[in-house]
Amino acid sequence: MKIVMFQFSPAFGQVNENLETIGEALADQRADLIILPELCTTGYQFKDRAELAALAEPANGPAMKELSEIAAACHGHLVAGFAEESGSKCYNSAAFIGPAGTIGVYRKIHLFADEKRLFEPGNLGFKVFLAGQVKIGIMICFDWLFPESARSLTIAGAHIIAHTANLVLPYCQTAMITRALENHVFTATCNRIGVEERIAGQTLHFTGASRLVDPDGKILAEGSTDKTHVIVAEIDPGLATDKQITSENNILEDRQPDQYNLS
Repeated sequence: MKIVMFQFSPAFGQVNENLETIGEALADQRADLIILPELCTTGYQFKDRAELAALAEPANGPAMKELSEIAAACHGHLVAGFAEESGSKCYNSAAFIGPAGTIGVYRKIHLFADEKRLFEPGNLGFKVFLAGQVKIGIMICFDWLFPESARSLTIAGAHIIAHTANLVLPYCQTAMITRALENHVFTATCNRIGVEERIAGQTLHFTGASRLVDPDGKILAEGSTDKTHVIVAEIDPGLATDKQITSENNILEDRQPDQYNLS
């Protein structure tokens, strides 16, 4: 299975420009799964809800339709972060897109910092989507800090966790090695680069370093902290079906839910 991640710096509010950038970067690619950063069509730092509402669109909106054309040209499926309009509410979402359009949506559950005053918290839970016979789970950015996110997707059968991100803290890329190990899944963090300072005194430096990790915690491919990259890797998703750590230990069967206090 071929995975492609496109790490770049979306231009705030320039949806058409960002789609053009994505299309040009992926024009010669053929991939089973493409992953783009969080809020890749709009940029990240919204000043207020009105600005967000003006740029948000439905899960089957025009930007998603254009991304489906890109997925079709690449002969695969695509995960893209976007600002989702649903009725009167806006969500920080990721669309799972195929050649015929949006198949499903994940809405970010763990909102970070100012996102709490802009977006509604996700309400669809953690679920997996099919790319052929391969099960793809989706997380968005700050979801990484909560082990329950990746574990929920693993219990749901995910072979790969597509992690679309706009990371500003320095911890995630290393932590995702643990997420891959403790769940014995592939994790693919596609992060953005660049700087946004649309609010006085709030400069955001995005950390790049997109990274694909295998179920044994090995880094298969990664990008730099500050450059645009098309990151490509071939994987065997079947490796994520083996949950044995020793002949006597299985990471799912050895769980003891009745002993955990998760409330």
